[in-house]
Amino acid sequence: MVGARMYGSLYVLVSVLILLTPVSLGANVSYFKTVNLTYVPSAVKFGAVCLDGSPPAYHIDRGVGDGAHNWLVFLEGGGWCDTTEDCVNRTTYLSGLGSSKKMQPVNFTGVLADKQQLNPYFYNWHRVFVRYCDGASFTGNRVDPANKLHYKGAKVFSAVVKDLLGKGMSNATNALISGCSAGGLSAILNCDKFRSFLPTHTNVKCASDAGYFLHVKDIFGEYNFANYYDRIVKLHGSTQNLPKACTSKMKPKTLCFYPQYVVPHVKTPLFLICSAYDSYQIQYILAPSIHHLPRSWERCKNDTTRCSHDQIEILKGFRLEFLRALPKSVNGSFRGMFINSWLTHCQSQLQLIWDWDPVFKLQDKTMAEALGSWTKSGSSLKIIDDNDLPKIMPRNLL
Repeated sequence: MVGARMYGSLYVLVSVLILLTPVSLGANVSYFKTVNLTYVPSAVKFGAVCLDGSPPAYHIDRGVGDGAHNWLVFLEGGGWCDTTEDCVNRTTYLSGLGSSKKMQPVNFTGVLADKQQLNPYFYNWHRVFVRYCDGASFTGNRVDPANKLHYKGAKVFSAVVKDLLGKGMSNATNALISGCSAGGLSAILNCDKFRSFLPTHTNVKCASDAGYFLHVKDIFGEYNFANYYDRIVKLHGSTQNLPKACTSKMKPKTLCFYPQYVVPHVKTPLFLICSAYDSYQIQYILAPSIHHLPRSWERCKNDTTRCSHDQIEILKGFRLEFLRALPKSVNGSFRGMFINSWLTHCQSQLQLIWDWDPVFKLQDKTMAEALGSWTKSGSSLKIIDDNDLPKIMPRNLL
């Protein structure tokens, strides 16, 4: 069985990279604001709690000037848990992925940065970083009293959004919900739900960074990752909280944990930020370290310069499958996408990629410019890197 600890290891690395971003920029760490935690204790009485029963929490940096009526809500990532043991373990993580008791202040970088030169479109919006502590992308709804576990992600999502509405988001002119990895998946799964909480006069859009996980066979010809997703949905009781437009048609319903089956039913404008060579998906979906994965593949997926010709062709085939699984059309203001080929995972919080180093531009746009212009406009935007080989990240991000 492929456990959550295996699937979550790369997220820890990504988190470290985000924390090190100021160093890689050569910028003073004071460029990035450290934001304290805000708890939602009132949510506990409604059962909206983390895995260990502690209250949900978020970090908020208030908007100013012409951004004071705009809100960006960003959902933290951090993998999932598919067994009772894995979920119990998450309650002890120092990162706080199962308990708000463990959470610490965070740096706001990239899409959350508060300086115009770092984040030209969203720097003066109300920016909220919602902590992830349920283990199923904010979809669960059951309790395991024997193990003292609360799979209440769906209620946590609702409680946090309602708390933000009471703090001014109900008067928002623009509201954008986003997230990275498991948080990016949640931004897709909860996109229309987020829209339903806000007034009709609010311009609501959704964006997902590295949350478009692909339903595809691995190099063994099996759906091992799909089996993992199936266990997550069943353990957390998530089916009832997945988009009904998908679950009413899809069999098995657990496949509605996959974005490619949900996105066609999403009514709210949605923007996708992804790498067609997402390093997490290559590590754990395409070539998982199970069934005695050949050593040549262990080398290849960690350093594509060491891949054989045949392995490169398999990687290129994965890219094509990923591109084919994207929304088939970009209609009006409904769809947008920024798809590059960097061998990485979660990009919008990494300052170099977000809006700093021109090497990361596509069609002469930074990621920040792409999402920002799409958010403010009523038009579609489709930017896909035509490079069909994986690009290795610069050393200052490794």
